[in-house]
Amino acid sequence: MKMKNIAVIVLAALCSCTSKSALNQLSSEEEKEGWELLFDGKTMDKFRGYCKDDLPSAWSVSEDGAIHLAGAGKQEAGTHNGGDIISKENYGNFELSLEWKISQGGNSGIFILATEVCAHDSVPGEPMWRQSPEMQVMDNINHSGVKDGTLHEAQLAGSLYDMIPANPQNTKPAGEWNQVKIVASNGTVEHWMNGEKVVEYHLWTDDWKDMVAKSKFADSPAFVNLAKEGHIGLQDHGDEVWYRNIKIRKLN
Repeated sequence: MKMKNIAVIVLAALCSCTSKSALNQLSSEEEKEGWELLFDGKTMDKFRGYCKDDLPSAWSVSEDGAIHLAGAGKQEAGTHNGGDIISKENYGNFELSLEWKISQGGNSGIFILATEVCAHDSVPGEPMWRQSPEMQVMDNINHSGVKDGTLHEAQLAGSLYDMIPANPQNTKPAGEWNQVKIVASNGTVEHWMNGEKVVEYHLWTDDWKDMVAKSKFADSPAFVNLAKEGHIGLQDHGDEVWYRNIKIRKLN
């Protein structure tokens, strides 16, 4: 009986180690399906700063294998040598999978089809959030805008920011990992949160133009006429946030 118990314990330990070693890695099946890692748990070589050649120093790799933003905690984007980051490669039709964890009261975002409008000479630049669809990342319980009622449903985690609320709203609380997937295929985009589809929308359609016109992006031409390809972006909103298991595969 004791030997049987020991065998069970050893098996459980092996399973635990196997699961842990799979963090930020691709399975053989995923490799066959065309997945690639955007983050291997060791380096951020596939990212750079928005409108920058290198990475802002506030972004780093944590000891437990996650991309970590050491936010200022005051929702002041870009402070403390921060700023948004983007994938070095562009993507059009794709499936993106990752996990995120937000600090208490925190805010961040995942962007797709991001293009850069960088400041030069006397011409001002445009931030990424002004021209790219965003899957919101947020502490839905402790964020100040939730507590004082200034945020609406389409500004909560999982939502197409300021346009379509996530439904169902199944986000885990601050300090816990959320698994998300974004699928973009010929203009149809799906947001998945913790195994459930929570948002669907259709780019470059009259419905899309109507939604933009009713949002805070109404005066942003780049948001109406989105590029067919763009970067994957992670937002610095001034708050501490973690991302891991970031993988992507191109779709036809």
